[in-house]
Amino acid sequence: MSGGARSNSRGGGAEGVSPARRVAFEVLEAVRTDEAYANLLLPTRISRAGLNRADAAFATELTYGTLRMLGFYDLVLELAADRPTSSIDPAVLDVLRLGVHQLLATRVPTHAAVFEQVALARKVAPKAAGFANAVLRTVSRTSADSWRELVGAGAKDRDDRLARLSSHPAWIVRAFRAALAREGRESELEALLEADNDSPRVNLAVLPGFDDADAETVGGVTLEPDRYSPIGAVTDDPIGVARSSGGRIRVQDEGSQLAALALTRATPIAPGERWLDLCAGPGGKTAVLAAEALGGGAGVVANEAVQARADLVRNAVAGVPIEVDVRVGDGRELDLTALGAPDGFDRILLDAPCTGLGALRRRPEARWRKSPADVAELTKLQGDLFDAAVGALAPGGILAYVTCSPHTAETHGTFGAALARWGDRVEQLDTRAVVVALSRHPLDLDGDPRTVQLWPHRHGTDAMFIALVRRTGADSPVADATVADR
Repeated sequence: MSGGARSNSRGGGAEGVSPARRVAFEVLEAVRTDEAYANLLLPTRISRAGLNRADAAFATELTYGTLRMLGFYDLVLELAADRPTSSIDPAVLDVLRLGVHQLLATRVPTHAAVFEQVALARKVAPKAAGFANAVLRTVSRTSADSWRELVGAGAKDRDDRLARLSSHPAWIVRAFRAALAREGRESELEALLEADNDSPRVNLAVLPGFDDADAETVGGVTLEPDRYSPIGAVTDDPIGVARSSGGRIRVQDEGSQLAALALTRATPIAPGERWLDLCAGPGGKTAVLAAEALGGGAGVVANEAVQARADLVRNAVAGVPIEVDVRVGDGRELDLTALGAPDGFDRILLDAPCTGLGALRRRPEARWRKSPADVAELTKLQGDLFDAAVGALAPGGILAYVTCSPHTAETHGTFGAALARWGDRVEQLDTRAVVVALSRHPLDLDGDPRTVQLWPHRHGTDAMFIALVRRTGADSPVADATVADR
């Protein structure tokens, strides 16, 4: 934690609880009760509370650090309280989790962490203040390394031990092991789990197609080129740069940039091409498509099934000087004439709904919301959307199948099954060659030589899977491999 953030531990504010701690608690509570996303809610709560930069940094560390290590902290609390966490009032449990994070993972003085979390417990559940004080003092009397030994000692097997210590559900640990083993790099598992618990550097996408798209400074702030994405950049004040850019620069993971660019730069753009972003929300990749279309003379349609997410798409593309036709509808039921492409689309991005296991660095709560049962439901949806997308391609059109998950069922499983269904009506393209060609520096890739799997620990990106196919022949763009045939 930075020295500025440590200053929060000294002053209590109203009712003995610092504003940063109150904000962190409110976000954890919303994540638990309303299934809120911390990355969306936290900035709003920070702004509403009027936190200065140091307090905002402390609130961010508390929120994300606690959510990432929540599973490990719950095991510590069960040992310290000598009872299952399920028997603890949920609000009090959130207070205790925040306290454990301060005691075991930050330089906040013990007395400050205990005092303020007990004050917070007294506010949310007055009768639990004594219990909170006793539990946190018990935690504070044992070092972080000793707690790791105690938690690890209860493991049933090697994956359970890794799950406990890295704060990942065991089924995710096994899924990651299988995905890495497919590349012959199972030995990287611990590095991957550690990367999921690190704070990722904020990346920017400098959208192409603008007059000053190649500018190295924005508002006097110098931009440093990203390692891989040709439109990516980093800087010390990414949020400020994005806000002052008028929509030309936006926060976006480098892996997401590469996924969108793989589609737009797979072949030269012909003026008049029609593109479709099939599952567009929240619109980050749509904005990249729109900027690329602006430079190449293509038109873009963005489809999103949920109205609220469609509104996010409209906001995302508002700063790009090209009209994007944003539609709301089920991506499995496309009306090509109504979408303005009766002969099919020339390029389609299918950023498929998935478990999101590739973005646990940025959305740590996702690891606690998903289960193995979700994978079967999602792969069925992914397959249906793939069929709809191929059916909507014009002859010779290109589809990019993308997931923000390395789970083999969602990547090679869904993609391989789709290739088998469509047979010689689709042609798999050399996705790796496309991505390597557009990357600024060499990419350390392994596994299937015609697809791309990015990794947080290896590339510093989300674990994006990217695969390109082309529609062959001159047959009708109406899908001839229906769901009923599957």
